[in-house]
Amino acid sequence: MGESLRYLSTRGRAPAAALSAAIAAGLAPDGGLYVPKQLPSLTPADFDPDGALADTAATLLAPFFAGDPLAGELPAICAEALDFPVPLRELPYSGAHVLELFHGPTAAFKDAGARFLAACLRRLPRNDSRPLTILVATSGDTGAAVGAAFHRQAGVRVAILYPDGLVSPRQAHQLGCFGDNVQALRVAGRFDDCQRMVKAALSDTELQAAVPLSSANSISLGRLLPQMSYYAHAALGFWRERGEALNFIVPTGNLGNALACLWVRTMGLPVGEIRLACNANATLPEFFAGHDYMPREAVATLANAMDVGAPSNVERLRWTFGGDDATLRRALQAQSVDDATIRHTLAAQARGHGEIFCPHTATAVHLLDRLRESGDAKPWAVAATAHPAKFEQVVEPLVERPLAIPPALAAMLQRPASAAPMAATEASLSRWLRASAQA
Repeated sequence: MGESLRYLSTRGRAPAAALSAAIAAGLAPDGGLYVPKQLPSLTPADFDPDGALADTAATLLAPFFAGDPLAGELPAICAEALDFPVPLRELPYSGAHVLELFHGPTAAFKDAGARFLAACLRRLPRNDSRPLTILVATSGDTGAAVGAAFHRQAGVRVAILYPDGLVSPRQAHQLGCFGDNVQALRVAGRFDDCQRMVKAALSDTELQAAVPLSSANSISLGRLLPQMSYYAHAALGFWRERGEALNFIVPTGNLGNALACLWVRTMGLPVGEIRLACNANATLPEFFAGHDYMPREAVATLANAMDVGAPSNVERLRWTFGGDDATLRRALQAQSVDDATIRHTLAAQARGHGEIFCPHTATAVHLLDRLRESGDAKPWAVAATAHPAKFEQVVEPLVERPLAIPPALAAMLQRPASAAPMAATEASLSRWLRASAQA
């Protein structure tokens, strides 16, 4: 067994941990996010050119699992979690590509991370006979992916917090359709309130003693690491075929998916430029433009899963660049796309090219359109984060046609759904967790 890679907190006030412990905990004891002591380095030659996505993931993540009890299980974990296609589809009219991340069970990119995390936790021994409660704050898609990944898993309960009225009707139905060990909580607030409540619960040592807790948000390494795999797989395939690096435009809210892409590039694989597409929540675009980092209350937009005003993964982003914000700003760019532009992009793409995207993907498509208009001919790939049928109330009137529903999503929509109301306070969640543990 090789030397173990240790994991540190972004806030530097917690002891180093093994990967298994970091995944099980979710959040570091000091409230920071776990990061590897250093990012490993790899080259294209390290990967099987004929390997599937799961094979690429096993090679990519092996250094992160080195010396950990889960290391021997990594190929099986990858095969179990990443068993759906992630095609890189060319857009004939622009020469760019779309990396379709929505072919998993809940029709969103979050399936890759949620299924990987569940596969890891299933294999981790626990000394506590009480159920482990997985807490997840969601702005729309994360909760359903986590619910699906952990549904009916023995010894695990899931509590999904979402902002009441601020997710699409189909997203809300998905969140509440599981039952059994998965409970949806509709919070009278915004996503940032849900995230604050989850972080507070995870940091409450007295609550943790009474109710064993972990997280399945992108603050969890078990979610973040597997999201690197589809960028690596697409970039390696493109590099072998074309001999050049693939550039990515990533829609982002809490910054986890974009950070995964950045880490693939930082490890030495052939990823070129990375552009971040945000909605009207401008915390990241303003920061990248040179302003101080100023988290603020999120505003509601058509791209609701990106309605984040205080993105957690900024801590990991700054760690990646050693706290050097000037270098960070040279390495990435971010741009806001407002609702009017999202509407225009969705309608124009359908009318002009027969292409139908979700509102989140449309933010990235808009950036691509602007690049092409400016004369940029580089090879770009847009990360398509969710199936448009999850947002039919927004998309169908703009594209002027009904959307086919993926079979897995259709099956979820046929099940009954329910969610319990909750005030947007840390005390409310603490009381609910203690009461449900006694039930």
